[in-house]
Amino acid sequence: MSTPAQNRPVAPMAPALEVPPDLKTEYANVVRIAHSPSELVFDFAHLLPGVSPARVCTRVVMSPLGAKLLQRALAENLSRYEATFGEIKIPGENNLADFLFHPPTHPKE
Repeated sequence: MSTPAQNRPVAPMAPALEVPPDLKTEYANVVRIAHSPSELVFDFAHLLPGVSPARVCTRVVMSPLGAKLLQRALAENLSRYEATFGEIKIPGENNLADFLFHPPTHPKE
């Protein structure tokens, strides 16, 4: 007879990753996402004030399953981050795009 602990599914172990010492790190503050039936394409870019267009620095192509697992991992890690450091506030009243791309306002004199 099995016990409840024996019937629980075992979480898969994360694969070991080797990070090359010369791996280049990129900073991105914008991502454009496109998809087809078989893949999702993430173009990570730098958007600098006064510079247009944003420069794509890295493209990542993933299967829909891989992207879904990434979404789950991001949600879990953001929850842990907010539990440790507090809620991440998204600027803007409506949405981030409205906040980032509205016409500049001048201070009242």
